[in-house]
Amino acid sequence: MTTATATRPQMAHLTAALEDLRERGTFFKLRVLDDQQGPVCRYDGREVINLASNNYLGLCNHPKLREAAIRATERYGVGSGAVRTIAGTMRIHMELEEKIAAFKNVEACVVFQSGFTANAGTVSSILGKDDFILSDELNHASIIDGARLSKAKIKVFRHKDVAHCEEILQEVASEPGRKLIITDGVFSMDGDIGPVGDLAVLAEKYGAIMMVDDAHASGVLGRNGRGSVDHFGAHGMVDVQVGTLSKAIGALGGYVCGSRDLIDYLYHRARPFLFSTSHPPSVAASCLAAFEILEDEPERIERLWANTRYFKQQLTDAGFDVGGRSTPASETPITPILIGGGRETMEFSRALFEAGVMATGIAFPTVPEGKARVRTIMTSEHTREQIDRALETLVRVAKRLDLLAA
Repeated sequence: MTTATATRPQMAHLTAALEDLRERGTFFKLRVLDDQQGPVCRYDGREVINLASNNYLGLCNHPKLREAAIRATERYGVGSGAVRTIAGTMRIHMELEEKIAAFKNVEACVVFQSGFTANAGTVSSILGKDDFILSDELNHASIIDGARLSKAKIKVFRHKDVAHCEEILQEVASEPGRKLIITDGVFSMDGDIGPVGDLAVLAEKYGAIMMVDDAHASGVLGRNGRGSVDHFGAHGMVDVQVGTLSKAIGALGGYVCGSRDLIDYLYHRARPFLFSTSHPPSVAASCLAAFEILEDEPERIERLWANTRYFKQQLTDAGFDVGGRSTPASETPITPILIGGGRETMEFSRALFEAGVMATGIAFPTVPEGKARVRTIMTSEHTREQIDRALETLVRVAKRLDLLAA
């Protein structure tokens, strides 16, 4: 049997777009992980210090998560067999939702298949065309897509500019329809923290719905990793909290926390929830084990922040731009190394990989033109020796490519 592989004329525009990426120097191929996600691992057959993973607390490989997944598979099988609203809600799914709700100090929780679908499905279902969304200009793509799907009127406020958000609220105050303020808890490209507390006060003042996406704050900020709402002491002031199970939690999925009515409404109206098969029981069990570890092993978060502070300081001392000049300053384990040009950034990333450091280059359209960067992420499991070796490599390669003064 012959396999057809050539691009047909009807799809030639894709070939042209890819060629444009190659000319810009921003075309990439997927790196393939050969073993398990860790501070040092093998990609494409090469051992590298991994500065690219969202595995903040090392839970991807934690023995308790492995054991929980195996036990659940042996007891419940490998799949749920249906969407949640038909026949796919298992007792373990309900246990996970109850666990997260208690952890986040809210009435209820619903788990989605990913953080992206949690954001997009929630925003698009709780608002309509007569409503207004006030969104930070650097909010995640899943928030943007959810806002567009809702058909609500979208108003964008300057990044972390609470006063600008209030100006927009005043402009639309007399308009009919609900108003929703939405921000990331931690912004994934610059690593800065959203002004969740101040925006929550603003929402209270103007009777707006307050929503936060805590994908990169879950397991990182707040007591035992409870997120940005806990970090700012804003419990009871944020109507919709979105989180992820795919980063610090170490497994897969997203969740939404809030009132019982919010969650029951999402059960009925959130399209990703209604039309996607529920998580395999092994995933739900892994997540349950992860939340227990967050409660029982706070030292993981302490190690994460100690490593983060050390790594940032060393990068700054070496002369790298890690934010604060042309972009917001990083405040979390996400630390961008600003390069500027897309071609130079991708060349730096490739050279680092060849020298034994995995640090992903990110260019337009993920970030604006002229603000391409190599994004680094620290974890609790990196040793000081690994960090120092990565730093030495970063400096050496940057100097060779004339990105740092020799």
